[in-house]
Amino acid sequence: MNRVKWKGPYVRNSLLRKVKNSNSVFKNNIKIISKNSVILPKFIGLTLQVYNGKTFIIVKIIDEMVGYKLGEFISTRKQFSYKKKKK
Repeated sequence: MNRVKWKGPYVRNSLLRKVKNSNSVFKNNIKIISKNSVILPKFIGLTLQVYNGKTFIIVKIIDEMVGYKLGEFISTRKQFSYKKKKK
């Protein structure tokens, strides 16, 4: 379901403050817990650390990601593999 156009995209205020204050050389320390925030054009070129429920996953924002949510680029489930039996 889409968000109403007059409200605009959902971005958490703390995320906007962190991006605004990160105009320095060190752009890799932005840690984000909200996966439901929309990626804006001003985020292009930043490296964000998004929390997946256990660890922080590093995500580099490129221009094709604009308009999508941060949670779409991280996996929250562990990959399953069958154990081999020892003979």
